[in-house]
Amino acid sequence: MPMPAAFVAPIDIDRTQDSLTRTLAERCLAAGVQITAAESCTGGGVASAITAVAGSSAYFETGYVTYANAAKTRLLGVRETTLATYGAVSERTVCEMVAGACRDSGAALGVAISGVAGPGGGSADKPVGTVWIAWGDDQAQCAHCYRFDGDRAAVREQAVMVALAGLVDWLAATPW
Repeated sequence: MPMPAAFVAPIDIDRTQDSLTRTLAERCLAAGVQITAAESCTGGGVASAITAVAGSSAYFETGYVTYANAAKTRLLGVRETTLATYGAVSERTVCEMVAGACRDSGAALGVAISGVAGPGGGSADKPVGTVWIAWGDDQAQCAHCYRFDGDRAAVREQAVMVALAGLVDWLAATPW
């Protein structure tokens, strides 16, 4: 599936989690597609939000929580050289995460998240609140770096919301 020309990574989210997950359900069912999530700093928050909707097993089969770098490599096929060169919180890593999740699960569309939720772990290059999110499949991905404000819970919540919005928007922009 090629990346939809009309897809733009979401910046501001003015939708609720409930409305996003219900719209996602409607669009997945209408298109007949399966989706997946590969998560690090959100610890399964995207998968939890998706599966909170009754009937989500019709379009969501597998989610991956790959908090450790070794899990990213073992489960998703993220190259050790990618992690060593760019780090876990990088465009290349999330693109490899989403590609690996789609490849392993057979999903038509996926999202991947890796970031620094805090309160520690940040650096000058990647301060607390830095989160990379990628959407796509095993062939094409689009990634965007976000800088979220707030404490750990707020960073994780914002990342989940943006991830869901991106899935909804990708489905809207793709001619299935």
